[in-house]
Amino acid sequence: MSKPYMPLDARIYIAGHRGLVGSAIQRGLIKAGYTNLLLRTRSELDLLDPNAVRAFFEETRPEHVVLAAAKVGGIMANQTYPADFIRENLVIQDNVIEASYRNGVDRLLFLGSSCIYPKLAPQPMPESCLMTGPLEPTNRPYAMAKIAGIEMCWSYNRQFGTHYLAAMPTNLYGPGDNFDPATSHVLPALMRKVAVAKTSSNGELVVWGTGTPRRELLHSDDLARACVFLLNLDEAKFGSFLSEESPPLINIGTGEDVTIRELAELVARVAGFQGPLVFDTSKPDGTPRKLMDVSRLKALGWRPTIVLEQGIEEIWNLVKDELTA
Repeated sequence: MSKPYMPLDARIYIAGHRGLVGSAIQRGLIKAGYTNLLLRTRSELDLLDPNAVRAFFEETRPEHVVLAAAKVGGIMANQTYPADFIRENLVIQDNVIEASYRNGVDRLLFLGSSCIYPKLAPQPMPESCLMTGPLEPTNRPYAMAKIAGIEMCWSYNRQFGTHYLAAMPTNLYGPGDNFDPATSHVLPALMRKVAVAKTSSNGELVVWGTGTPRRELLHSDDLARACVFLLNLDEAKFGSFLSEESPPLINIGTGEDVTIRELAELVARVAGFQGPLVFDTSKPDGTPRKLMDVSRLKALGWRPTIVLEQGIEEIWNLVKDELTA
């Protein structure tokens, strides 16, 4: 096994370490043997405050940065708070990327989302389809902010010779997910709905939309493994993403997807729910399909390890008592 690029005592700052993505990356780095992680809660460091971010970087001097902090949410949250989604994400990215450059950070990994790709992108979606068509309207402000973050990484690399890489995960789930019905993504939303349906008098599982859109899902611990893998690529492989001609962008996913109906049926089976599924077609479907082309990542030798049903069962067992309380 080749020696990792990042020494095990490297100072690594994880922005957003309490979120679904950041907490998984923290677990992944600890599991890989890293001992010098720089962590700050929102109350300890407000990433919307450029002076606070600047002072933190000057004090701690991180060698590597994982930018997982973001304002995130599902379709309802994106439609309700579009200005918050674009403004807060732009400010966080600007503050952290600029401070990273000013303080000599070696490698930065910027986490985005598959929603950066056009609504009607070719399936599976290659990195090259970025900005080749209109975005899905229901999350356009968030997607535009993430596209700007990719462009920032690319621009800093070109102008200043930095080593900033943007990783775009597919739909994620895992420990610490958001189960709030107003702001959650599709899988935790389905888990909560199943929990409610199991205790409801009418015993129906009501699912938004037609059930026909397809979604790819990746366990957050698999994402974390991929992030640690990417940060530890040797200089030649990591440098292959840092060209003048194309953005420093790589997809992270499984390369497989299911319909919303199939996903709802899978959650119901894991939870032991046997009532009917009802599809509320007055609610939006969102993007018809979002399947990642992960051939670049697979060519580097990385593969996911957690099967979807296994992952759903793990999370259900963690949260079922809380959701049915």
